[in-house]
Amino acid sequence: MAGLARLQNMFRVADLRKKIFFTIFIIFIFRLGSHIPVPYVDFKSVKSIVDQANQGGHGGVFGLLDVFSGGALTAVSVFFLGIMPYITASIIMQLLGVVIPKLEEWQNEGQTGQKKITQWTRYLTVALALMQSTAFVFVLKSGTGGLLGQSGYTLPAGKVLIPNFTAFKAIMIVVTWTAGTALVMWLGELITQRGIGNGMSILIFTSVVSRMPSQGDLVLRQSHVFKFVVILGIAVLMILAIVFVESGQRRIPVQFAKRVVGRRMYGGQSTYIPLKVNQSGVIPVIFATSLLSFPALAATVLPDSPKKFINDHLVGQNQTSWFYIGCFAVLILFFSYFYTAIAFNPQQQADIIRKQGGFIPGIRPGPPTERYLAKVLNRITLPGALFLTAIALVPFVVFKLWNIQNFPFGGTTILIAVGVMLETMKQIDSQLMMRNYEGFLS
Repeated sequence: MAGLARLQNMFRVADLRKKIFFTIFIIFIFRLGSHIPVPYVDFKSVKSIVDQANQGGHGGVFGLLDVFSGGALTAVSVFFLGIMPYITASIIMQLLGVVIPKLEEWQNEGQTGQKKITQWTRYLTVALALMQSTAFVFVLKSGTGGLLGQSGYTLPAGKVLIPNFTAFKAIMIVVTWTAGTALVMWLGELITQRGIGNGMSILIFTSVVSRMPSQGDLVLRQSHVFKFVVILGIAVLMILAIVFVESGQRRIPVQFAKRVVGRRMYGGQSTYIPLKVNQSGVIPVIFATSLLSFPALAATVLPDSPKKFINDHLVGQNQTSWFYIGCFAVLILFFSYFYTAIAFNPQQQADIIRKQGGFIPGIRPGPPTERYLAKVLNRITLPGALFLTAIALVPFVVFKLWNIQNFPFGGTTILIAVGVMLETMKQIDSQLMMRNYEGFLS
């Protein structure tokens, strides 16, 4: 009953109620656009290939894209590319912020600099969408092997993916997909500005959750009821583990010295720096999966020898091979440390503490504080990286042992869904607390 009362609190505040309904409306538009087919593409022919791939247990190289687009990829809709170009653009801008002084300067300018970075992220998103949609048009034109990274799929007699292919049709499809990506980006920003916040994360959450029923059905059709129940139990345990670890943090105490200004005394307060155990979130898993998809895409133009190796170890049903699992684990560990080093700068944090007249008890300000923060960060990153690796690989190992070929991104899907839900609940809680209501997490 307490949980139901807290749910009712969300709709007692008029402002919060409007934000929730506005967010639901935007999600409805997003899901509607994911089922509107793009012109000139034979949807029935594409569906025929996808059905063959599902029956044969081959996810293809575009499995992750399909998860993030909420099925818009296999539906060949106007939101074909989904949110992935924006995610890629955001990642590139974060990485470039380390090597380009101008971007680093913008990052230190606060809200003004963030607006500039956001604007350039939009430009980069459109450019990436334009390149990706052009590539996908010619992949569709090339036939079934290029579409799913596998050969052996056949179309109905006399059918092609793009009937009577012309330059005009190619341009119209590219423009439609690019405009769809720009619209998805705008919808996410609307949720951030006028909805409950975390717009892009909400759209990703909507996409991955929308694929869960169909993925679960594929698992059920490939396994017995007992195995399906066991997999559901593993999923519940993973959710509990994600909630536990995502809430875990190392709090580093910071003491501020007292100082007298005129007749008043300032400072003398103590606070802490919260370092999350999983500082990098789900980004390392996305990085690793995206990187492992590049060889599969390149295999369509490579000679026979490397193409055979890639098809034998990295594509389709071989995405549950021990070689693929090993590469996946190593990449997740690497990117966990790599992204954490980018997201949290010990030198910058130590400098901020020193300028504000603070210090960590027992640690001198300046370089000693920087070394201490780096040491603590490296220690807590290891369990966080191992946790991410375990969450991402448990479904792979289970499906490998039971010879289940579908549902390849189960760990990533659950990690994203739970992480976004926790962040959304925190935002709603903060707004309820301001109005003296009890929140979900209180």
